[in-house]
Amino acid sequence: MAAVLEMESPALEPSSPKNTSSGSVKNIEKFDDFNTEKSGEYGVKDSDSNSNADSKSELQMKEIVDMLKKLNPLAKEFFPSSYQSQKGDFDLVVFNKSSGNDGIPNNRRKKNNFNQGRKKMSGRAFRAQREDSIRRTVYVSDIDHNITEEQLAALFSGYGQVVDCRVCGDPHSRLRFAFVEFSDEYSARAALSLSGTLLGFSPVKVLPSKTAILPVNPTFLPRSEDEREMCARTVYCTNIDKKISQVDVKNFFETRCGEVSRLRLLGDHMHSTRIAFVEFFMAESAIVALDCCGEVLGSQRIRVSPSKTPVRPRLPRPGFQ
Repeated sequence: MAAVLEMESPALEPSSPKNTSSGSVKNIEKFDDFNTEKSGEYGVKDSDSNSNADSKSELQMKEIVDMLKKLNPLAKEFFPSSYQSQKGDFDLVVFNKSSGNDGIPNNRRKKNNFNQGRKKMSGRAFRAQREDSIRRTVYVSDIDHNITEEQLAALFSGYGQVVDCRVCGDPHSRLRFAFVEFSDEYSARAALSLSGTLLGFSPVKVLPSKTAILPVNPTFLPRSEDEREMCARTVYCTNIDKKISQVDVKNFFETRCGEVSRLRLLGDHMHSTRIAFVEFFMAESAIVALDCCGEVLGSQRIRVSPSKTPVRPRLPRPGFQ
């Protein structure tokens, strides 16, 4: 420091080491006083500048906050690139209770997705099961109207175990058709050799089925021996004109077959026709009613087949007794 002072003030010529040291000390004191004065002056100015800078930054922050309040947080400009689809468009995310703050579904949403996957899996399993059932089923046509499902199943049981047998009426023919399902595909292929076999008064035709037998709701099946006897006296009638009333159906069968003990006419606004379960007092009347298949009732040709379910009496509703 003394060397610097000597260079800056050439007027000070050291006459002796003693004088040099005393002069240097005086110069150092003067320099310190000058620095102290300057530092004090600059310190005041720095504090003023800092306060002004803080006030400006607070003002700018308030302006930024006011500007952000006017922005739409759902605008596509604010979505991260991870939400972009392959086409480059933005997928809007709806913020709801089932989603987190970042729009990513929470655990409950993930659970729903998992359930949807299970539903898809069950749908694929159902289709696979249905295709397997079709391969195990044969279609039988030109069946004599006097042939029952038990007789038809007995004929095909010689080629394998019969799981289900469903005889249906044909509205355009006095003959009927049926679907016979076996326990395995090999038995169904072997049963095709029965085509041309005389059953009753008509040779039957046997072909591979294109559809599966629709299972019957187990709650509708007979639960006792009395209900099985009721099924033997009941026919299932379909393709009934919607303009036909329950009295019209009853009169139609009573004039041709016999006295009707119970009748259930069903239908809704989704289907163009209605169905009915007709129970007779005598089993012979139900057999005669099968001959009515193909006859015109109203403006439609009805289909009549043996019923697999009894017509149970309606239970009184609570509060209407």
